Amino acid sequence: MRVTGGSNASVARLLPWTGTGGKPCYVVGDGTGYVSRKAGEVEEIQLDMAYELLGHADGLLTEPGVTAPELHFLARRLTESLEQVQRIAESRGSRLEAALARPEPEPQPASPSEPQLPPLPQSNSDTSP
Repeated sequence: MRVTGGSNASVARLLPWTGTGGKPCYVVGDGTGYVSRKAGEVEEIQLDMAYELLGHADGLLTEPGVTAPELHFLARRLTESLEQVQRIAESRGSRLEAALARPEPEPQPASPSEPQLPPLPQSNSDTSP
């Protein structure tokens, strides 16, 4: 989600947590502020927990005699984890899309006060004595 126009456009980043009533939370900026850094840390924790939960699920599903309440509990945790991972993917996808849509900055010509270096001579190995 682009918030301001022009070359200095900011993107609203979907945060990995929700507000009151489950409403999405966003931060607007260049992605280097405190809230953006904390969001990155929370995303890392959520992804690590999802990875660990997958390992736990694999182990639990191979055990004989797993009870219905255990499977229900596992299904709830997997659902929560998948919702978090989906939110992270949506947030990162939006930021990637915005970054790809930004025009490349034009190269700035050297200022007249900076000395210009002459180009390096081309060596030709075919004409060596």
